[in-house]
Amino acid sequence: MKVDAHHHLWDLDAVQYPWLMEDAVRFFGDPKPIARNYLLAEYATDARTQGFEASVHIQVGAADGMAEAKWVDMVAERSTNWPMVQVVFCDLTAPDVIVQLDRFAAMDSVVGVRQIVGRAPEEDAKTGTNDLLDNPDFVKGLHAAAARGLSFDLQLIPELMPRMAEVLVQVPDLKVALCHAGSPHDRSTDGLGKWAENLRHLSALPNVWCKLSGLGMFDHNWTPTKIKPIVQQVLAQFGADRVMFGSNFPVDSLSSDYQTLVSAYRELIPAGDQDAVFGGTASAFYFNRRD
Repeated sequence: MKVDAHHHLWDLDAVQYPWLMEDAVRFFGDPKPIARNYLLAEYATDARTQGFEASVHIQVGAADGMAEAKWVDMVAERSTNWPMVQVVFCDLTAPDVIVQLDRFAAMDSVVGVRQIVGRAPEEDAKTGTNDLLDNPDFVKGLHAAAARGLSFDLQLIPELMPRMAEVLVQVPDLKVALCHAGSPHDRSTDGLGKWAENLRHLSALPNVWCKLSGLGMFDHNWTPTKIKPIVQQVLAQFGADRVMFGSNFPVDSLSSDYQTLVSAYRELIPAGDQDAVFGGTASAFYFNRRD
């Protein structure tokens, strides 16, 4: 089964997404072109055209994470011809984290949680999300998620990887999916070298997988040649059985169409690795978690 392991949907009439309404350019670009309903029918049309048969919805900054999860769960339940599971937002440091996780775990579509540790240096300095790494309640929340059979989608920047690895060593039974190849925001030769070095702290952990996704967020003028070193390094460090493709649509539609994106990865990923990267890895990681 071919699986897109990272995408988003939103119905602006059903759930509020404050960041989509902001009149500001973010680290991934200007959100105005995507500040409209983006529903399963539109997404699945593009994905099916490229051979995909199922997908993983990732939380995307709703004002109310539970409301978003319930809406996605409803969409997944009603979609009889498109298997879709979801990764929800949960504040793992919240006093009622156990209650929240139990409510999420009761939904058939929920297989994991995501709480963003880092987006981009300038934004992180304002939001303070990096502080999670020094919060003991964060570790407790990760343990609680693992105890319920939920995975953790990890989004952070390369500079935080060594410290994050120290956190994850404490939760060896938690399956972790590193989003966006660890967000290599500095695409200079030196920047990619530091990213690759930091990435080893996470790839050395057997419970960490990696997504080739979101690479257009930090470079809207990307080309297959420009992202080739990232793709090669991820495959070299993790191996295809721990790597999965994610479109990050519609956010990455700001830098390319779906066909162009998939075609680039098909060009860059060795033929022998494509079954795993385009579906096998994600199927095992996400779709077999609740069996």
